[in-house]
Amino acid sequence: MNHFFNVKSLEEVMDLAKIFSQVGSENIDVVDAYSRILARDLVAPRDMPGFRRATMDGYAVKASSTFGASESNPAWLEIAGTILMGDIPDFELKAGQAAKISTGGMIPKGADSVVMVEHTDMVDDISVEIYKSVAPLQHVIDAKEDFTNQEIVLTKGTFIRPQEEGLAAGLGFSSIKVYKTPRVGIISTGDEIIPINQEPEPGKIRDINSYALSGFIREAHATPLLYGIVKDDPTLLKQTIEKALHETDMVLISGGSSVGTRDFTVDVLSALPDTKILVHGMSVSPGKPTILAKSGEKPVWGLPGQVVSAMVVLKIIVIPFLNRLMGYGKIDRTVRVPARLSRNVASAQGRRDFVRVLLEKDGDALVAKPVLGKSGLIRTMIHADGLLEIGDHVEGLEKDTMAQIILL
Repeated sequence: MNHFFNVKSLEEVMDLAKIFSQVGSENIDVVDAYSRILARDLVAPRDMPGFRRATMDGYAVKASSTFGASESNPAWLEIAGTILMGDIPDFELKAGQAAKISTGGMIPKGADSVVMVEHTDMVDDISVEIYKSVAPLQHVIDAKEDFTNQEIVLTKGTFIRPQEEGLAAGLGFSSIKVYKTPRVGIISTGDEIIPINQEPEPGKIRDINSYALSGFIREAHATPLLYGIVKDDPTLLKQTIEKALHETDMVLISGGSSVGTRDFTVDVLSALPDTKILVHGMSVSPGKPTILAKSGEKPVWGLPGQVVSAMVVLKIIVIPFLNRLMGYGKIDRTVRVPARLSRNVASAQGRRDFVRVLLEKDGDALVAKPVLGKSGLIRTMIHADGLLEIGDHVEGLEKDTMAQIILL
């Protein structure tokens, strides 16, 4: 158990993410690309949109034909034609002419702008009055304004949202190369843990951690695999870990990470072939007795058995590691919001504290109210909207201090 006293800082642990390999890649249909991570730069095969198009209903014109136009002194233009959606104009616009056009329509040759229909008045079938001047390219998207041919439009490591999925489709990609979705094995340990469909006797508790951790893994766009409850039996734990390592890309072991006569996760991991203990103890609270091992190329985490400690560790350190496996360009995608503290918050030097807080509106600002309670009380996470991070060398924070809150 000497590893436990070699406590590492959060930054030191985070730096270890770079020694783990990313999962493999695969080609998938673009319609299935949402929430996946791009495994190869996406290069535009053509200009986009590829032609000048109107962004407003109105009249395509040469901007110079409208200069000086006003309600008291309108420009009088000849209507050279009408452009329907999907049409390729077969005429060229000359000075003093206009073409009726709809949003998305192709701008004819000779035109460089669009006058909104609200600023026009059709005099007859061949004439229109313009009551407001326009500048070149006003209400127009240029042929290369979105993307140019051979431009890298999405870089490797990009998280694909609906807008990126739409862009890929708009550029003609029916399939794209993405990283595979990581599978994360979850093992809950302890003689005191029972299945959720059983009634707990004194000294027993239902398995909360498997389900809470599974939810966080799904939220991170990975796939959890539950390996059930393992009693305090080193042989059984070793067998379960080996099975999980064979079937998943990362393994989480809940419980068995602190210093105690029956906490043998470190010993079991050390006995596995090609496995090295990298961390046993982080200078954070809650979550100090956290284990990280490298088994082959896969990370194995020993998380605290206390439910809140396990969830906090998962949020602040395990998910960034998972992001690395998934191929994220930026592994730390933590969302933070500024908030003012409602009261003094104590802390101890030499460790990073993560305090659960409730966020409330105060005018246009947010107020962070600490949710106090022990790490075994899940209600502190239920009532919390975020985590207040207090640095290693800070002896607490004073009331009304502005802080960045990690959203849960």
